[in-house]
Amino acid sequence: MKQQRVQKKVSLIKLTWKDCLITLGILTLATFFCFLLHQWEQTDSHVPLVFVLAILLISRFTNSYFYGMLSSVIAVVEVNYIFTYPYFKLNFTLSGYPITFLAMFSVSLVVSMLTTQIKQQEKIRTEIEKEQMRSNLLRAVSHDIRTPLTSIVGAVSAITENHDKLTEEKTLSLLDDVKEEAQWLVRVVENLLLVTRIDADSAKVEKEPEPVEEILAEAVGKFKKRFPGAPVRIEIPEEVLFVPMDAMLIEQVLCNLLENSVLHGGVVSDILLNVRKEGDVALFCVQDNGVGISAEVLPRLLSESIYKEDEKKADGKRSMGIGLTVCNSIIRAHGGWVKAYNRKEGGAAFEFSLPLKEG
Repeated sequence: MKQQRVQKKVSLIKLTWKDCLITLGILTLATFFCFLLHQWEQTDSHVPLVFVLAILLISRFTNSYFYGMLSSVIAVVEVNYIFTYPYFKLNFTLSGYPITFLAMFSVSLVVSMLTTQIKQQEKIRTEIEKEQMRSNLLRAVSHDIRTPLTSIVGAVSAITENHDKLTEEKTLSLLDDVKEEAQWLVRVVENLLLVTRIDADSAKVEKEPEPVEEILAEAVGKFKKRFPGAPVRIEIPEEVLFVPMDAMLIEQVLCNLLENSVLHGGVVSDILLNVRKEGDVALFCVQDNGVGISAEVLPRLLSESIYKEDEKKADGKRSMGIGLTVCNSIIRAHGGWVKAYNRKEGGAAFEFSLPLKEG
């Protein structure tokens, strides 16, 4: 709570050159616009509305209460001094003048405070969503880590306690199990680090135009190292397609979705990875001919509800939660979307979009 109070205090008095320039620029434009309208219409009735709009914009695009309050004071003085009779004078002896002055100041101040509060509430809501996702992620990770660790401990215990009784073939089989589970743990940690990187306040996705053909080839190459016999096909447009992206992150998304087809698709004899251009976006799709996604899980597959189901699993199966969380976070950070559905021909499909133009 103390930290929150300090942060709130800082946001009240924080001064930056950028915010000062924004405030000065918007007030200058509002003044110039009012002068132009006065030349055309010979009336100043529009002036208060123009300056209220200016205050709203200043409150929206600056980062503390100070600029909204300051612009309210400046706007009231400017409206009553420049655009209200008697021009270039503040005469509070005129009938109704003090009320007009106070009313304009009150409206401007309320608009400024409400706009700034709404912006602050939006930041708080975003932080709450991030914390909720981190909590859900930790629950999913606890399951994904506990299961392979149990298998590793069991295999190592079997070898150390029965090394004189086990055949060489059985020992190698147990060691292969240990290796596979350790590799899974490495991927879980990598995914966790990627999500942390995406959600950090200071982190930004650095996008560069990348040829889609190379990204798909790299992702499939990494995937094949773990699943050399997996039946993967690639379909790409005939024209060379460049998409702004963080290549490493998008490769991780594709690897996660390809692994998901193998690990959760049941008996899969065909995996298709394709990309196509539709309007201003590139659409990537990973689809298989496996068992598909259950009707109960599908509606919430990309939401937090999937974690609760993963937590309840007691059959030793690895969850889909963390991998899909990584994919969703990465694509959203790129300005795209992800969706999952069952194919009419059978099997599951995961599709995501990436904007072709940087927003």
